[in-house]
Amino acid sequence: MENHTCIRLEADAMQIMDCRSSIAALDKPLSYIAEVLNLAGNKVRLQILFLLQREKRLCVCDLSDILEMNVSAISQHLRKLKDRDLIYATKEAQTIFYALNKDKLATLNPILDLLNTENIAV
Repeated sequence: MENHTCIRLEADAMQIMDCRSSIAALDKPLSYIAEVLNLAGNKVRLQILFLLQREKRLCVCDLSDILEMNVSAISQHLRKLKDRDLIYATKEAQTIFYALNKDKLATLNPILDLLNTENIAV
């Protein structure tokens, strides 16, 4: 452990060990949630996730028109979300539609639901 300056009088060794153990046990979930938050931390990707939650599925052209961005830029954001399995694509005729991966909704919905509340102070 590095030498840090601290003004506490006495360390609670049991608390420190318990907290270290808790963090170690949550390593994989913490890494996954941090990665999801990192992806959703980009405004455009958060907008895409929100729109897919709201509309259930959209094609890249829909997203391009809604967000007033070129298709190439939207495609790059979709690729990042798809690479982390947050969204999936289905093809109908010549059109590819994107939707939220249902297996990831437990992680995504609490984040996206924040956008639907009036309690956010900006």
